Amino acid sequence: MTTREFGDVTLEQVSEYVWELPREGEMRVPARVFASESLLEQIGDDKTLQQLKNATHLPGIADYAVCMPDGHQGYGFPVGGVGATDVETGCISPGSVGYDINCGVRMIKTNLEYDDLKGRETELVDALFDAVPSGLGGGGVVETSTDVVESVLERGVDWAVEEGYAVREDMTHCEDEGFRPEADASAVSQKAKDRGKNQLGSLGSGNHFLEVQRVTDVFRSDVADAYGLSEGQIVVLIHCGSRGLGHQTCTDYLRRIEQEHADLLSELPDRELAAAPAGSDLADEYYRAMCACINFAWVNRQLITHRTREVFADVFGQSWRELEMDLLYDVAHNIAKKEVHEVAVDSQGRPTAYDEGQGTEERELYVHRKGATRAFPAGRPEVPKAYRDVGQPVIIPGSMGAGSYVLRGGERSLDLSFGSTAHGAGRVMSRTQAKQEFWGGDVQSDLREGQQIYVKAQSGATVAEEAPGVYKDVDEVVRVSDALGIGETVARTFPVCNIKG
Repeated sequence: MTTREFGDVTLEQVSEYVWELPREGEMRVPARVFASESLLEQIGDDKTLQQLKNATHLPGIADYAVCMPDGHQGYGFPVGGVGATDVETGCISPGSVGYDINCGVRMIKTNLEYDDLKGRETELVDALFDAVPSGLGGGGVVETSTDVVESVLERGVDWAVEEGYAVREDMTHCEDEGFRPEADASAVSQKAKDRGKNQLGSLGSGNHFLEVQRVTDVFRSDVADAYGLSEGQIVVLIHCGSRGLGHQTCTDYLRRIEQEHADLLSELPDRELAAAPAGSDLADEYYRAMCACINFAWVNRQLITHRTREVFADVFGQSWRELEMDLLYDVAHNIAKKEVHEVAVDSQGRPTAYDEGQGTEERELYVHRKGATRAFPAGRPEVPKAYRDVGQPVIIPGSMGAGSYVLRGGERSLDLSFGSTAHGAGRVMSRTQAKQEFWGGDVQSDLREGQQIYVKAQSGATVAEEAPGVYKDVDEVVRVSDALGIGETVARTFPVCNIKG
């Protein structure tokens, strides 16, 4: 048996690209890492594996804790992590969702070809930068009242349709149709709402971006046809989340868990995994608040879509309808959702380690995806009708100097990863180290002169923090996903213009 040691963690190779940390001590289930040799070296270079091991201590966790090929160290729960806990006997963990609730990505199609855009890159990137608020702090497409924020929290993209910022087709091409019915605005604090009302329709900072791309490769033509993608086509990728509202909500509930469920917290190996017991008032309230933040994030990306459509209409002299700027899909990658999956159970019907299960059973679970994307295969009712025969679109952004990918949910995702795959390239360098290694102006010049990629940001420091060299090889991440059958490659895109916070 092939084994790899990283500090105190020993992994055993189960099959190609699947590595297991066997159950030991207080671990409730084993942990699994999906990675090639080269990716595993990077994953093992920080605290990712220890954080994954810690996650196996969560009450009610089922089968395995899983790390995706883009995994890296996060807050408590690793980024690229998936953990499913029983909704009756387990817990829900805000730390395993993250601060940027429903950080996610959406792709907008156009009928433009790359040749239509050549020579107009500067005009387009300047116009988008002026139209779409970005960076730290306030500023959004709309600055509004608490009443409006509460409506957004409870209604999701339906609010944007009513206000003229979206069309019904946008809703039907969103995960969950852009609406979580469990959302409860009253479960979100006034402080969070105050932060959100000045940021509705903004990118924020960090790794969030708006990127104009061209489709360079199509790998599965039948699926690409169903998605409306073809080589040479211009598309737009938007990556952001719930901004300060989601961050504040996570902070609020982490503090409440410390006060109200200190007993459970004391049993976990890392306080950053803070969790509320399933069935408790706090678990139910957090879930309703999280769903409200999910709705807010979908509207946030929708308002940026609205502005993007307006800019393209101005620059290219046609309406967004004439430019066929339709939403391909919007998918979340920081989220916990109630889903039904078949898992190993013990003699009392409770989720357990898969290799110790006395049988399997369909159970409702909180599926925590932190830096991981839902990737349901064809046939699942949750997949939009337009794509149900081919599988759910999955969007995997790369760095601003590398390609991004459109995948479809893989046939093996439900068996291996609770219907999940990676969410991006994954960092290999901290922001502090990146600013020591790179100079923002040099990165911009190199991208423009070497690859004809036009980047604009609020500061050079942001560009340095997001330099291509700070990320894993997205091609390798996607190759492993495809080989495992959890997310299958459909098309590849490449940056043309990029806006950073």
